[in-house]
Amino acid sequence: MSYRIGIDIGGTFTDFVLYDNSAPSHSAVSIHKELSTPDDNSRGVMNGLEQLAKKSGQDLRTFLTNTEALIHGTTVADNALIEGKGATVGLLTTEGFRDEIDLRRGYKEDIWDVRLEPPKAIVPRRRRLTVKERVAASGDIVAPLDENAARLAIKQLAKQGVDSVAIVTLFSFVNPSHEQRLAELVREEMPSAALSLSHLIMPKAPEFERASTTIVNAFVNPRVTAYLDKLVDKLHAAGYQHELLAMQCSGGVMSREFIRQKPIVVLASGPAGGVMGGAELGKSKGASNLLCVDMGGTSYDVSVVKNGIAPAEPGWNWHHRYLVGLPMVSVVTVGAGGGSIASVKSGMLQVGPESAGSDPGPVCYGNGGTRPTVTDANLVLGLLSDESEFAGGSFSLSRKGVDEAFHEHLAGPMAYSIEEAAFDVWRVVNANMTQAVRRVTAEKGTRTSELTMLAYGGNGPVFAGVQAKELGIKRILVPRTSPTFSASGVLSADLLIDEEKSYLRPAGSASTDELAGLWQSLAESATGYFVGAEVKADNIQYSYLLNLRYPGQNWSLSVAVTEQQGVSSTGFITPEKLAAVVDGFHAQHEAEYSYARREEQPEITGVRLITRAASPKPPLGQGKISEQRVCKASRSRRANLGEGYADTPVFTGPKLVPGDVVQGPAIIEEVFTTIVVYPGWKAVLDDAGDYVLIFL
Repeated sequence: MSYRIGIDIGGTFTDFVLYDNSAPSHSAVSIHKELSTPDDNSRGVMNGLEQLAKKSGQDLRTFLTNTEALIHGTTVADNALIEGKGATVGLLTTEGFRDEIDLRRGYKEDIWDVRLEPPKAIVPRRRRLTVKERVAASGDIVAPLDENAARLAIKQLAKQGVDSVAIVTLFSFVNPSHEQRLAELVREEMPSAALSLSHLIMPKAPEFERASTTIVNAFVNPRVTAYLDKLVDKLHAAGYQHELLAMQCSGGVMSREFIRQKPIVVLASGPAGGVMGGAELGKSKGASNLLCVDMGGTSYDVSVVKNGIAPAEPGWNWHHRYLVGLPMVSVVTVGAGGGSIASVKSGMLQVGPESAGSDPGPVCYGNGGTRPTVTDANLVLGLLSDESEFAGGSFSLSRKGVDEAFHEHLAGPMAYSIEEAAFDVWRVVNANMTQAVRRVTAEKGTRTSELTMLAYGGNGPVFAGVQAKELGIKRILVPRTSPTFSASGVLSADLLIDEEKSYLRPAGSASTDELAGLWQSLAESATGYFVGAEVKADNIQYSYLLNLRYPGQNWSLSVAVTEQQGVSSTGFITPEKLAAVVDGFHAQHEAEYSYARREEQPEITGVRLITRAASPKPPLGQGKISEQRVCKASRSRRANLGEGYADTPVFTGPKLVPGDVVQGPAIIEEVFTTIVVYPGWKAVLDDAGDYVLIFL
């Protein structure tokens, strides 16, 4: 008996996927949902693990002893930014660069909103202090560090109650000696303060991106590390004997020890897990081009997978209005979930981004919620029922108080009926989500009609058919692990470290020995973390890349150089190989931007090393549909599927078998989700137990 468990904490539910290595493939995967505990997320995790242990007929200690891997996607960093409840951050920077973080970039989330305020400053000006020092772009020290002035600045930060210090000095990614010495001084004067050094967090230019990324890391650092430490202590006390692995924004997982040095990498790790799982599922189903849509209790996440690859884009990632210059799986999030609150503002119906979360949650949860939400609207419309089990039978929905909430907040102010108000909430939230998809796909020049939609999250399959029809999509995949798909996705992710070192030279004057030395230092560091995560050296794959750009450009392209398995050796980088990489850069630039300047010599801006090790993946199956037969509904209920109220067939998902066909309009009630088959669609259960929705 050997288990691998994926965990994803959402705003409303904490999701669990259990993969039993010893079970037959058809029963190897099971799922569970537990209400999140925002006051202490580790409590929700442990509650869920206890329930999984009970379902397997074991006590928690025996269950965790039999667990070989716990892989965790967490929203702790995201919540810190969203709620503004991170550390009290102080900044030490080079003299003359105090206000750089305020100057930002010429970027505004909504260019039409003249009243849009800038994001709340993580480090107000009084906690941004400068020190006299200067390192040139060459790495030469122009002005030595004034240690006396530095100590005075550090003492000022201590007096202001700073508990996390960001250190960002000019060109530290070329020569980090001043940042390293400042860190030593901080440890002497403020021994309990958390430290974030820019040459470790983001060792490359541009300057604003490096400063912003380091400051965000400093803000989330204590909260993320404290949470992971607390959870690990609880797990080990309960019998777990291995490293806790955490999902990263880059699409891979890594050990807690690696996360501790750079906690910012867990930002947006939950959505990244879903996209990675989507890429694996799409490849198994023969659908390599996917539109991944994840609607949970709080948010709606959109991403596009092309040719079976989940895009991880470095450099220009704005999350929660702060720039993070690290490789991140490209996911766009809007405030549209089951808990999104509907309200009337200036005579206009608005749905989200404010959410009721899990506490108190929607009115129909019966936990004290008083404001109508999307889930409440679905209950009024009959898409959900107060007569069916909800969230795996952990509780039932209640109509009590729902009508009153709709009347007070929506139907009364808008002067129409409760059912009309609920239908308008359904229409508005659909429009918000469809618009988000259009924005994501239009920016990349992607035709939605050429994609297969992958719908997951507890609420994704409720709305998928409406959005797909609007977008010209005729095929939807709804995996059987849909309600917990982000937790399932982290089980599909490989162990991965994606690191860079800066190296500023024209390609023609680059030293292959220096490039080899930089790659080797990255490889040695990564190998140490992999060994600590119980990975055998033979299983480690090293992918070497070189970052290049044309003179005058701000951004670089990463060009693949070579790959190695099981051993790291930099003897491959010869003058001839470097010339071939430069040719590859010209070709890649032309492919991505439709032009190349082959007469110009590009600049090398740094080396990059992606180190990965494959992890055991849950069985997915090809999802063949051998035969089809129309099945009978279990019951019916009055519901509005976009064309007015009608008696609508309701099917019990767990009773369906591969080959069963459900003709729309219909509702399929699964254990942890509801699949709405809208008019014009049919749903077929494939041989892997996943649903395929087809537009007729």
